[in-house]
Amino acid sequence: MVRLIAGGKGTGKTKRLIDMANDAVKATDGHVVFIDDDDRHIYDLRYDIRFVDTMDFPLSNYREFIGFIYGILSQDSDIKEVFIDGLTNIIKTLDAESLVKLSKKLTVISESRGLDFYATMNCEPSELPDELRECVS
Repeated sequence: MVRLIAGGKGTGKTKRLIDMANDAVKATDGHVVFIDDDDRHIYDLRYDIRFVDTMDFPLSNYREFIGFIYGILSQDSDIKEVFIDGLTNIIKTLDAESLVKLSKKLTVISESRGLDFYATMNCEPSELPDELRECVS
């Protein structure tokens, strides 16, 4: 499953995502990963969540981001949930077409590996392409 949490700056998306990750690690029988573009929220997460800071890994498009995800998954086959804060900050070039392609690729990964993705985006839900409306929560 792929879920997008969209909203403007300051609407509580990151807080919601952190709470979801902290709740998930208590309930899952696998591992939880939290990906962010900086380390501001590392101490807001439970110690047993794997935190990944992308600051040192400039990801310029969705293909590079998928490769980054594959690298994380290749190191741990027990990952059940991946939380991504600030998707539009992590991927430098992410237009509507690329976002749809990214969502489709994440869905394939999700279904084949039995894991879920949750991502925040700095945009209004109405600005997302129609193909992604069912992914917005």
